Amino acid sequence: MATVLLTGAGGLLGSKLAPLLASKGYEVVAVYREHSPPAISGVKPVRLDITDWVRLEDLILKTRPSVIIHAAAYTDVDGCERYRERAWRTNVEATRSIVRVARVVNSHIIYVSTDYVFDGEKGMYRETDTPNPLNYYGLTKLVAEEIVKSSDLLYTVVRTSAIYGVGGSKKSFAEYIAERLRRGEKVRALIDQYVSPTHNALLAEAITEIVEMRPLGVLHVAGPRMSRYEFAIKVAKSLGLDEELIEPATLEEFKAQWLARRPRDSSLDTTRARNMLRTPFSDIEEAMHRLREEIETRGGAGTHAV
Repeated sequence: MATVLLTGAGGLLGSKLAPLLASKGYEVVAVYREHSPPAISGVKPVRLDITDWVRLEDLILKTRPSVIIHAAAYTDVDGCERYRERAWRTNVEATRSIVRVARVVNSHIIYVSTDYVFDGEKGMYRETDTPNPLNYYGLTKLVAEEIVKSSDLLYTVVRTSAIYGVGGSKKSFAEYIAERLRRGEKVRALIDQYVSPTHNALLAEAITEIVEMRPLGVLHVAGPRMSRYEFAIKVAKSLGLDEELIEPATLEEFKAQWLARRPRDSSLDTTRARNMLRTPFSDIEEAMHRLREEIETRGGAGTHAV
């Protein structure tokens, strides 16, 4: 039985990915910091701060995974700007540590990165486009990408965008929208910031395919391009909620609230991945169908920070 070591196993992506990999017959070493992944057969939860490099490297040496999926990161965009040392230790140095020991056990690395490595001046970025991050979060993720790429290891860098869905330690933007609209409260959403909203379960399925195929290089795996306002309307319609409560807002209005700059259009061109993978990760109707089922089952949502 092949072993997969997964960091960020308690997060929005990891909470879907760990049980899915186990269902495919993999032995999953599920590394988490605070919120443990589902306790099911085939998933071995390991509580570990990835900045504790001695313990992290020791775990990899002992488990000798054939694949390492590095999904853990400090993703608070303003937090990365404010606490740069923490961001660097978590996003860069932990990745360097993983790469260093992965060489010893000869693991294939799947590194989960972000659309925020781009400056947003163009949109629909291809894998071959030159990154130019606007903020410190994007910079740390880009440096980590380069650490992975410059290693002697076989690797896949998976760039994604605006992950949403149910599960994990943080509530997604979609859950935030659902919660507020159900209470009859207004939601402000940006009409001039474009992303590629990606459903966490569909992303997990795509990455599971990548584990099996092990394609080399960079792969964009994300949903279709839309503004955050368009996405909010989609969520409201899908859940049968009052879309009139969604108010358009602009980047200019939000600038005063943000410490870090955000790209205007960081949407991703996913042609290569769509041609390679079976998972319909860019199908927004399929994503909304799954989101509706999950939210109705869960019966609510929590809080979100843009």
